[in-house]
Amino acid sequence: MERTVRACPECGADTSADTRFVMWCAACDWNVDPGGPEPSWSRLDRLRRELARRHGERLLREVTADGPPRGRRDAVSIAAYGIALAVHAVTAALVVGGVLLVVGGWGSVPPVAVGVFLLALAWTLRPRLGGLPDDLPVLYRKDAPRLYALIDEVAEAAGTRGVDAVVVGTEVNAGVTTYGLRRRRVLTLGLGLWEPATGQERVALLGHELGHYAHGDVRHGVVVGGALRSLAAWHYLVEPVLHPSPLEAVLNVLYIVPRAVILGTHMLLEHLTLRAAQRGEYLADALSARVGSTEAAVGVLDLCLVASAAESFLLRERNARQVVRAGRTAAPAEPAARVWTRLAEYVASIPESEYERQRRVAALRGHSVDTTHPPTHLRRAHLLTATPSRATITPSAAVHEEITRELAPARESLAQALLRGPL
Repeated sequence: MERTVRACPECGADTSADTRFVMWCAACDWNVDPGGPEPSWSRLDRLRRELARRHGERLLREVTADGPPRGRRDAVSIAAYGIALAVHAVTAALVVGGVLLVVGGWGSVPPVAVGVFLLALAWTLRPRLGGLPDDLPVLYRKDAPRLYALIDEVAEAAGTRGVDAVVVGTEVNAGVTTYGLRRRRVLTLGLGLWEPATGQERVALLGHELGHYAHGDVRHGVVVGGALRSLAAWHYLVEPVLHPSPLEAVLNVLYIVPRAVILGTHMLLEHLTLRAAQRGEYLADALSARVGSTEAAVGVLDLCLVASAAESFLLRERNARQVVRAGRTAAPAEPAARVWTRLAEYVASIPESEYERQRRVAALRGHSVDTTHPPTHLRRAHLLTATPSRATITPSAAVHEEITRELAPARESLAQALLRGPL
């Protein structure tokens, strides 16, 4: 690691930075965000992020003034359920209408054709129950008993139960959801986030994710979550076609009103549920701090801030392996899974100045993990202003080593898939 020192061109203060990262001035914020704002998202995403910023700032003031955040079920949530049920009622009406046309109009081609079309449309717009991926490692209790034991311990502290499956991926992220008719629980662990995290940060990460189950995140439910996914499918079907043919141009015009109704309904449901979803994030953060410690919970948020650096490192590793495969350099003797160790070492080497720069960029841009999360810097501020928590769950080094052994097959297979990817 090399450092360079120079005078800030704006205020003249001495600036020092790791040459791998951006040179910036902590005194006046010169060059703190050289890339500027992130590229524009779709209209829906822009609206989501603006709502996330507004609700995040308001909720931060509320939860800071009121003490530890508590889950709420109010008139707004009831209205959201009502709209979601209306969305599902439209899909049900398509099914009923399609069946009546097919059965009642048998022998008459036009009604049957319309009925089949309605049934096909209802199938496309049906609520998705979800499922497990077939292209990622899925671990069950018998595959990783020590990991599941830790998950169960964290779940018990959260006042909920554990999960039925663990999906392991490569992303710098983690998440929970449900799948199937029985709404089984699944935890997704991205090795890009899990591997650089310390032992206590991993506990805090599990606490945050399981906290969503404990506090009943409405967007993860069948009714509201299914309605949001159905509305997204509806919007996709009526999106205007770019460079349309004459027939497509006519359809673009005919779809103007349905598109406006669908987008308006989608945004209304987003607006009604976003506050509860963001409150759920603060609740999950509070649980994260309680089981893993405030320091560890803040550490997880900081890892999210440098996610782009971790992703860039993995991209460089993949490209370097492709150069090896092309025969331009000697092949490395180490196993593919070593890439995760190198990633952890790289993230550990990121200087505090880069973390601070990313925190300031997050405040400028309103960075969040996704459009449902409060801005990361507000979540971090909430944890730091609350009464510091000590960890209630502190697994030994031997436990973490055993979990690493249980994850070894997934680490190896995902590393091989990652490094075999195209340039």
